[in-house]
Amino acid sequence: MQHPEIIKLQKFLQTKFNSKIDVRPRGKLNDSVEVFLGEESIGLIHVDDEDGDRSYVFTMSILDIDLDEV
Repeated sequence: MQHPEIIKLQKFLQTKFNSKIDVRPRGKLNDSVEVFLGEESIGLIHVDDEDGDRSYVFTMSILDIDLDEV
């Protein structure tokens, strides 16, 4: 993903969910970005270009120990 696309994703997530969300590139991997809330990584966004339509898939893993903190 290019920088302008990453910024658009970040602004979308900040508007919809939380202004502290930060979307960061993943080094040499350009098919996905990492999503942070503050300094904690909360998930990944992958690009899906199948069928000629560009979409984004946000994946967030929740560990059972995370649920104990609630």
